[in-house]
Amino acid sequence: MKIDLNSDMGEGFGRWRIADDDGLMDTVSSANIACGFHAGDYAIMDRTVRLAKEKGVGIGAHPGLPDLMGFGRRAMAVSDADMESMMCYQIGALQGIAARHGHRVTHVSYHAAFGNMANADEGLALRLTRAIAALDRNLSVFCMPGQATERAAEKAGLRAQTLFLADRAYTTAGTLVPRGQPGAVIHDLAGVRARVKQFLQDGSVTTIDGARLPVRAQSILVHSDTPGSLELARAIRAEIETSGGVLTPACQLGN
Repeated sequence: MKIDLNSDMGEGFGRWRIADDDGLMDTVSSANIACGFHAGDYAIMDRTVRLAKEKGVGIGAHPGLPDLMGFGRRAMAVSDADMESMMCYQIGALQGIAARHGHRVTHVSYHAAFGNMANADEGLALRLTRAIAALDRNLSVFCMPGQATERAAEKAGLRAQTLFLADRAYTTAGTLVPRGQPGAVIHDLAGVRARVKQFLQDGSVTTIDGARLPVRAQSILVHSDTPGSLELARAIRAEIETSGGVLTPACQLGN
């Protein structure tokens, strides 16, 4: 079985770094690169793209809200038109840097509150995916299965690539337990590896209430800002390989 392992990268700013991007780049097969709004800047983007090219890692844009202080996790009063424009601005910036290094942006993965706002509004979700299609119809969209973004991507003629979030707790409805609630973020090494093993074996995850929830996914995500993210990513990769899986960039996976 071929499967992608992805992580959000380049989420520092200036001299500050939030994660070990070098180590993660040696471990994952796809990187979602912050484009300067919730985190990142032109120098970090340039370095991250260059590193991904060297390591053979696929890259995607990780657009977020213009909220450095809140790391893009706070909802903002932003119009649909502004959401569309700021997303295209971020994707275009990464495409330009990628072209300079002979690399190509192959997917889009919304960050935090940006993605939550899209999933809460079918009209906005469709407007955003149509804008992505106008930029490049070959771009795929990372999303959780069954949510508005997946449906919108399909309506816009884009490939939706679904995710299993290894380090986040799920509700029985298939949504994520909100950050700030007990148990929402999972950083226990053995616990994360057990969740990945279960997903690989039967395509399910145990919810925070103890129920078994089917999860349809092509890619496994580990957040770089989760404590111990590099160790978690290495453990996930080891579990994939132990289970006979082949780590493959998302852009090389079929539908």
